[in-house]
Amino acid sequence: VQLQASGGGLVQAGDSLRLSCVASGRYNGNYVMGWFRQAPGKEREFVAAITFSGRTSRLAGSVKGRFTISSDNAENTSVLQMNSLRPEDTAVYYCAAETRSGFSYYSDSRYYDSWGQGTLVTVSS
Repeated sequence: VQLQASGGGLVQAGDSLRLSCVASGRYNGNYVMGWFRQAPGKEREFVAAITFSGRTSRLAGSVKGRFTISSDNAENTSVLQMNSLRPEDTAVYYCAAETRSGFSYYSDSRYYDSWGQGTLVTVSS
């Protein structure tokens, strides 16, 4: 699976951004799409994940109530809608696909076998 992420940028606190990740290539269609982020000097952390069908999703506690994740099967796209952004949301955001283990390890980056190139989100105060 090849992944292409887009939508990052520079915004002010309280603003919104919409990140998209398009999947292409050979896969069986039943994958989990995850979003992770990595701030400068920090480890990569889980943000959100959703099944290909869109029926199951999870969000990290730090973004619940502000971010949503959705899946468009027809377009092979995952969207991370980020509202009420905070300076602490500043990071490089990565989309990733997990094609072999199902949803059991949705928050563990080690189980994701394909990664997009990352898109920078900067939130100014």
